[in-house]
Amino acid sequence: MDTPRAPALYSPQLLALAIELADYPFDGAAAATGRARSRSCGSVIELSSSGSERLADIGLKATACAVGQASAAIFAREAQGMDRAEVGDMLRALESWLAGTAPSSILPRLELLEPARRHHGRHEAILLPWRAALDALSKPSDAR
Repeated sequence: MDTPRAPALYSPQLLALAIELADYPFDGAAAATGRARSRSCGSVIELSSSGSERLADIGLKATACAVGQASAAIFAREAQGMDRAEVGDMLRALESWLAGTAPSSILPRLELLEPARRHHGRHEAILLPWRAALDALSKPSDAR
């Protein structure tokens, strides 16, 4: 009897998402920049936004595994126009999804990260772009 196999963590679809990051170049001179680092794996996401109150023209620089890069690509497409409160709400929703208490339908293409939910060591990498966005949107205008 064959035991069902768990979906592969690094699927072709996940790797294709990671490649999308090239469409979101980081701009160090942007109106808002933020950074987040994973304590568990050391991954880092840096974010730039031409808007300081709402995310716009998002740019990303990722030093992360393919899971973190794929999460950043999903973020870059879906977070455009969000303000600090909306980013915080989505971060909490993603934490619930990672805990198994929210469906993947909370965010388009999130189902592509479903295999990573079983890997607790990848959870921080999935949340990094949202934390970097909160960092960027939380800084006073004169600190930017």
